[in-house]
Amino acid sequence: MHVRGIRGATTAGENTAEAILSATRELLLEMVRQNGVEPDEIAAVVFTCTDDLNAAFPAEAGRALGWTSVPLLTARELDVPGAVPRCIRVLILWNTPRSQEEVAHVYLREAEALRPDLTRGARRVRGPLPSEPA
Repeated sequence: MHVRGIRGATTAGENTAEAILSATRELLLEMVRQNGVEPDEIAAVVFTCTDDLNAAFPAEAGRALGWTSVPLLTARELDVPGAVPRCIRVLILWNTPRSQEEVAHVYLREAEALRPDLTRGARRVRGPLPSEPA
């Protein structure tokens, strides 16, 4: 058994708790679905968000999924000029026998631009979340 990292990122449509938590939940569910992760296999999850998102902690979305025994940590991204705005990044540390090459990384919405090498052929998710204005 190894600890593998699953990387992911998405964007929130606006700086509201609902938008941040909805985008984060969607990302977490997609990361878990694509990799077949069970909650008891998760060692920890690190969340970061850009400075323009401060209405909620993205880690709240993990707790809302029932990950109450999983260590969750939210931190700030560096404020780099030209960075993707309203961006939420996630690193799931996963206990699995799979090789790192078998791990599917997930980049949704405007965050696809961060790692086009990892999103080629992946399911595309663009535009606002169903709960956000277009």
